Amino acid sequence: MTPLSYVIAGSEATGGAGIQADLKAFQALGTYGMGTLTCIVSFDPANDWGHRFVPLDPQVIADQIEAATACHDLDVVKIGMLGTPATIDVVADSLGRRQWRHVVLDPVLICKGQEPGAALDTDNALKARMLPLATVVTPNVFEARTLAGMESISTVAELAEAARRIHALGPAYVVAKGGVELPGADAVDVFYDGRRTIAFSAPKVGDERVSGAGCTFAAAITAELAKGADVLDAVRTAKGLVTRGIHDRLACHTPFDVLRLVPGSEPVAVTELTLD
Repeated sequence: MTPLSYVIAGSEATGGAGIQADLKAFQALGTYGMGTLTCIVSFDPANDWGHRFVPLDPQVIADQIEAATACHDLDVVKIGMLGTPATIDVVADSLGRRQWRHVVLDPVLICKGQEPGAALDTDNALKARMLPLATVVTPNVFEARTLAGMESISTVAELAEAARRIHALGPAYVVAKGGVELPGADAVDVFYDGRRTIAFSAPKVGDERVSGAGCTFAAAITAELAKGADVLDAVRTAKGLVTRGIHDRLACHTPFDVLRLVPGSEPVAVTELTLD
């Protein structure tokens, strides 16, 4: 049977992130991908490549989810950028109408392109409505700090503490991503499932963030879960795939590079260390 991967997320027109990156990851890992658009984000080259953000009408989002779930027997979904409380409400309501084996939440906080007050409303709605639905959540350092209620995260030990605090909010599995944000030669991510705290690391590839890494990481976990992998194995594969994609990144006219998945490339081997 063909494994099916589904994503509900925004469009990012340059192809580096968003639903475009998700579908590439699904394809690279041998699953049939489909997606529901929540918003359209386009960089503004005339304004320091800032974000222009346009949410879709909630009914249009609901219609897409209805079509995808009626057409296919879906039980694994990735949630990416939502962007507004109204979008979060319609996605949460739609997801709640069926059973999901896994909901992988990439908790995009502080929507670029929104006023601070509206962004805070979105963050609060995401924590209240989406986090309880997630089985796997994949925050970066900023998102982990916000969700965990911590003032700073500057060490792997603090990243692990954040993962434990987020786990207490409901998700069965937390993968807190250190990336290039933590000091040291390695990019370290921390996995926590309520019993085990495991650090996955690989040498950093430069010191700058690469667009699409977070999207691709959560999408790769989703694809592996759709294929029947357990969560820990899915995280291993995702870490190696994203690290390879950062090695093979694509330079463009933006002030940042974008992750690139080259067909046939093998994932990078990662180091695994049990912390407790």
